[in-house]
Amino acid sequence: MSKKIHVALLSGGTSGEREISQKGGDHVYQALDKDRYTVARYDPRTDLSRLVADARAIDVALVILHGAPGEDGTIQGLLDLLEIPYQCPGVMSSAIAMNKVVSKFFYEKAGIAVPAWESSRRGEPVDAKAVMDRLGLPLVVKPASGGSSLGMSIVRSPEAFDAALEAAHACDDMVLLEQYLQGTEITGGVLGNQDLEALPLVEIVPLKDHEFFDFNAKYLAGETDEICPARLDPDLARQGRDLALAAHRALFCTGYSRTDMILSSGRLWVLETNTIPGMTPVSLLPLAASKAGMNYSQLLDRLIGLALEKNAGC
Repeated sequence: MSKKIHVALLSGGTSGEREISQKGGDHVYQALDKDRYTVARYDPRTDLSRLVADARAIDVALVILHGAPGEDGTIQGLLDLLEIPYQCPGVMSSAIAMNKVVSKFFYEKAGIAVPAWESSRRGEPVDAKAVMDRLGLPLVVKPASGGSSLGMSIVRSPEAFDAALEAAHACDDMVLLEQYLQGTEITGGVLGNQDLEALPLVEIVPLKDHEFFDFNAKYLAGETDEICPARLDPDLARQGRDLALAAHRALFCTGYSRTDMILSSGRLWVLETNTIPGMTPVSLLPLAASKAGMNYSQLLDRLIGLALEKNAGC
């Protein structure tokens, strides 16, 4: 019998997405093949010293963390120092993707279409009228760094602008102000380091009482219809998969990613890229992987293999 692979499973953390991370970690732990893997769990909020102490016995880490300091490159830097390979993109890619303002520059440099946008720093004056004149109404206001739609608002009137900006700044010093595009939300997963595989696209249809794909729509079962493969004609579906691949490359991702897009007026626009996609039972990447022929346990095997592949020859 071959030697078991020692896996460090990191979940929990200190962000506002802690509970979702814990749920994802629970699901990952249950699905990992215990005949192949010895699994130890670590919560960065309490267990970093134990992780450091155990590092030499760890073969690979599965990072199931959302928000800072798990998704922004911080924990990836620690794992690099400890020489522990991991399934998600590295320090630079994670930091770029986590900041929705910074990632816009990389998308645009790569020729990827994004909605018109501006940014705001806490304490700097904002000419609300000029912003609304340029971006139009409605417009989207959200923290530059963060996930799960926390702190995000859709501004539909001038009177709502200040409150939306304040809500976003409560989560982050930098805020993204973005043109609102009415359309169909699509997400595309990618697996791979050098040889990339675009997974089937998922169409996201929140129930009518959700203004957008908000926290509850994301994580409460039955609050969103998730249709995979997305109901797109073959040419648009190909374009969507190509955009997911292009975004993965533009941000220098490895391992896996999931890029959110919107189909508006017959065109696909990229919104953001997630470097640690959700792994709960209602998450989108496992759904797409299942349509590509991988059950949940097989997806985890693939991610562990990609992590070890990244580390080979270093």
